[in-house]
Formats: sequence, structure tokens, C-alpha cells
Amino acid sequence: MPLSRRSLPLLGLGLLATPALAQRPLPPHGFLFGAWTGGLFPATDTEGPACFGVVTLIVAPDVVMRASSLDVAYRQRLVESVALTPDGVEIRFAPVPGRAIPEGGFGCSGNPDLLRVTRRGADEIVLSGCSDFPFPLRRCKG
Repeated sequence: MPLSRRSLPLLGLGLLATPALAQRPLPPHGFLFGAWTGGLFPATDTEGPACFGVVTLIVAPDVVMRASSLDVAYRQRLVESVALTPDGVEIRFAPVPGRAIPEGGFGCSGNPDLLRVTRRGADEIVLSGCSDFPFPLRRCKG
């Protein structure tokens, strides 16, 4: 079930606060966990509620959700596997049965079930080769 953008602040603020996540070592894409702004447009304010109102990407351990300029609900993809790359990670999504191009793709060249994330710093990433996300994304902070 897609999440609406109105429920985002609760998800974004509580995502890493759970004791179970805090005590386990993070998986390779752990640096991505949380809410990100930008991508569809240049990121501006990354602090407080203003940022959480314009989130375009949410990353959790086993799901990635993205905003679309044409839809209010977030589109989500289940994470099948994650591999480290020299400058970030490569996330492979579980295929969507019966669809050649699954809903919720990222407009990336090549395989719609693959997302390459380049890490530019602690709080900035780029979705490599993704025409739907031409701008860098920046992490929203509470």
C-alpha cells in the first residue's frame, strides 16, 4: 500500500529510532536509510519540517519509496539485494511479475530493477543515470 506524503514526517523521524535497528550493524545501504529531498528538483532546505514536506526518496532496509511529479502517493520497490560499489551501492529490486517496466522505476538507463547510488558525502547522493532524478539528493534532518 503506497504511503501518502502526509504520513512521511512520522516515518522519517522514527525510521532509525527503533532499538532493533540501532543495535544491529547496518547493511551496505545503511547510509541511505531515511528521507531525502531533491532529485526531481534542486534540494534547498534540509532541516526540520520544511524538508519532510518535500521528500522525494525514502530508503528503509528492505524497501525504497520514491515520489513522482504526477502522483501524490509514493511508489515503492522491494529490495532484493545490495552490492557495494567503489563510490556507493547498487540496489537490485525484486521483479514485479507481469510488468515489463515496473511502476516505481527511477527512469534509470538499462534495467528498471537496478538502482545505482553514488555517495557524494555524508548527506548527499546521486542516482546515477536516472533521468527522472537529474539533481543530487540531500538527507532531511529532524
